[in-house]
Amino acid sequence: MTNGEEARRFFRPQLSTGLHDPFLMKDMDKAVARLNEAIGRKERILIYGDYDVDGTSAVALVYRFLRSFYSSLDYYIPDRYDDGYGISEKGVDYAFDTGVKLVIALDCGIKAINMVRYAKSKGIDFIICDHHKPDDELPEAVAVLDPKRPDDEYPYPHLSACGVGLKFMQAFARDNGMNELGMIYPLLDLCAMSIATDIVPITGENRVLSFNGLRRLNENANMGIKAIIEQCGLKDKKELTNSDIVFKIGPRINASGRMMCGVEAVDLLVARDMASARKSADKISEYNETRKELDKRVTEEAIEQVDKMDIKDKKSILVYNPSWHKGVIGIVASRLTEHYYRPAIVLTSACGFASGSARSIQGFDVYSAINSCRDLVENFGGHTFAAGLTLKEEYIPELSRRIEQWVEDHITDAQQHQHLDVDMEVKFNEVTPRLFKSLKTLAPFGPGNQKPLFVARRIKDQGQSRLVGKELEHIRMEMVDPLTGFTHNGIAFNQAEKFDIVKSGKPFDIIFSVEENTFSQNNIQLLVKDIKESETNNISAVLSLLIKNTKDDADVIGENLTSVHE
Repeated sequence: MTNGEEARRFFRPQLSTGLHDPFLMKDMDKAVARLNEAIGRKERILIYGDYDVDGTSAVALVYRFLRSFYSSLDYYIPDRYDDGYGISEKGVDYAFDTGVKLVIALDCGIKAINMVRYAKSKGIDFIICDHHKPDDELPEAVAVLDPKRPDDEYPYPHLSACGVGLKFMQAFARDNGMNELGMIYPLLDLCAMSIATDIVPITGENRVLSFNGLRRLNENANMGIKAIIEQCGLKDKKELTNSDIVFKIGPRINASGRMMCGVEAVDLLVARDMASARKSADKISEYNETRKELDKRVTEEAIEQVDKMDIKDKKSILVYNPSWHKGVIGIVASRLTEHYYRPAIVLTSACGFASGSARSIQGFDVYSAINSCRDLVENFGGHTFAAGLTLKEEYIPELSRRIEQWVEDHITDAQQHQHLDVDMEVKFNEVTPRLFKSLKTLAPFGPGNQKPLFVARRIKDQGQSRLVGKELEHIRMEMVDPLTGFTHNGIAFNQAEKFDIVKSGKPFDIIFSVEENTFSQNNIQLLVKDIKESETNNISAVLSLLIKNTKDDADVIGENLTSVHE
């Protein structure tokens, strides 16, 4: 393959050339055959999924695909408290009571050995579509679709669960002589949403799905997503990006599964008219406001608990409070990881057990840490940087001790220090709408294709920088580059502790990405990731630069400096 061909595939990923043959996935032929059989026999089919965005998006995608030509369908999303995570006895009993003969499980099931066996005893078959790491033993399902199976030679292992569901529908369409690309394209907005929120790599096939999914979302998103876009205040934005999904759309959809039952998120995403979609969106937005309040309170309580510990020499964090709401502990674990920069486990009480979420830091595999304690836990699953677990309350102290020991034995010095990989040093006059337009061609951004980061040195406050946010936790920055005379505004989220650096009158350095500002005429805003005082020895470097400049260059700099004072 030539470099030119690679470039074209990167910048313009096409469905026709960028998707792998779905039948390369292990058990795909078995899954398609069983679905064909179920439809031929007019069996009732239950689509079962996890309560997060990836799970509910996957359920909505498969349901919407199948309902276009088949009606004997239902969907089920487990309740965090009543069912717990994954395939539950309650869920299997619901399938049996409603006459279901085939369950398609999405974003769960890879470890549900006992539940799949229980379903089989009731005459119910399972097709599992998952993307989590399997154990050595697989469930006795008709088909287990999971590109992370060690015996699977599928070319791309990093699909979201929604992506696995999409590949299943693609294979079914091909097997039945349908226009497979025409059938799946209207569903790609759901796939793009799952990829962005589940933090899977945006490389290879995921880039193809995300790129085309964002195009679909901007052209004609499904009614449920449109209703959420209205709720987010994004209706008039010219182009929605992965950032809008991660920070605006995704959290609202996730709020349903966190606060109540994720089935309401599926109701939203399969809505047939805008009236019902808006009704669902209103309800979910209320859940999101409740989620924000709980998130804030539980985070404060968790930080208070950690601060009472002597964690100076500890490599990990584990906190437990049986009263914490299960729906927010994943968020709280992320907050603790960011705050203390250590792998963190947050536990609460659910279904008679201690249940919780783990989050990790850059480069460290928290899933393996939990796997090393599998004799203590009832159930666990997840990815390298995020995992869930359930255990008996009396095992919590031993889990804490062993996790700490495992982290201490396996974490490297480099992994314990947060760092930002800067791509280029720039001057403010180089940060232009033209640069922003060029950067957009690299999108969509995410793991494996991170948004470029820049550093600008010896920047000064223009005088109007201020603290903003409900708790005055963010900095709204108005900055000038004295060397060029160019100015830019920016926002530094959750960096209020660095406000004194900005207002000191002294030069400072910033690391930032370039973002769109729909409220500004020049369309540019800097998302500031870090702020620090400029090193004094940079002065000599600047002076040397000025001395080396030709007279013409010096004149240009002089004009720019004059313009800033004018």
